[in-house]
Amino acid sequence: MIPAQRRELLLRELRGTGVLSVKELCDILGVSHMTVRRDIMTLEEEGRVRSVPGGVELASQVRSEPSYLDKSRVHLDEKRAMAQAAAALVGDGQTVYLDAGTTLGHLVPSLWGVTGLTVITNDLTTAAALSDHPDLSLYFVGGQIDRENRSAVGDIAADTVSEFNIDVAFVSTSSWDIGRGSTTPSRAKVAVKRAAMAAASASVLVAGADKYGAFGTFKVAALESFSSVITDDRLADSSARAIRELGVGLEVVTPQGGSGEGAGPGSDGVVRLQPTV
Repeated sequence: MIPAQRRELLLRELRGTGVLSVKELCDILGVSHMTVRRDIMTLEEEGRVRSVPGGVELASQVRSEPSYLDKSRVHLDEKRAMAQAAAALVGDGQTVYLDAGTTLGHLVPSLWGVTGLTVITNDLTTAAALSDHPDLSLYFVGGQIDRENRSAVGDIAADTVSEFNIDVAFVSTSSWDIGRGSTTPSRAKVAVKRAAMAAASASVLVAGADKYGAFGTFKVAALESFSSVITDDRLADSSARAIRELGVGLEVVTPQGGSGEGAGPGSDGVVRLQPTV
């Protein structure tokens, strides 16, 4: 079989089972471990599959998101590590946008040591947590309230965000991959995220590796549109390499007590900013 035929067979087998190990694919396709890995990497770059430990699964469509409360209970160590990496990009006197989400909510404690900061957010929980900051200009983005995710969404929120000159926008996502970029099942969220990116000198996607390889109905932006991406060390080596080959800065963090694999922690290409004058 030529590579294209082999990859179609791989996809057909996955449609029947949902997930297969690399060893199983070697037996089914009659090829080497290295060949299977190359096929997986190619299909992953196309957004059709995603790597899992020891194997591969079909890319899945995200049709709805868990509630804010449900999201706040999972992957806490990874979220804290990603938030710490994001906080390292924030300097005195900057204007930053914090998108809605539980990962970026973990950024809040790190902002207490930053002076002269201006924060714009559409996240109700983040806004409440920062409201007592002694040296902070805080703007909450109005608009339609998404009760399940405790955030403001829609065109009114987007119009407000577009009024600012932002140094760095930290953007969250429920799904992302190299083929489709950052996506969401909620159309109302798209305009706000795009407005923040358009108003910012740099945009940083902060997204857990568990969300990689999934996709939503609505596209927010291609990965190349972001200055950098911060994720955790569950991201497959092949995916990390492919993202860096796009020219996107990638920081892969290891949670405290965890052990990184392959890509490891680091700040490969992540942009450090100076405040807007």
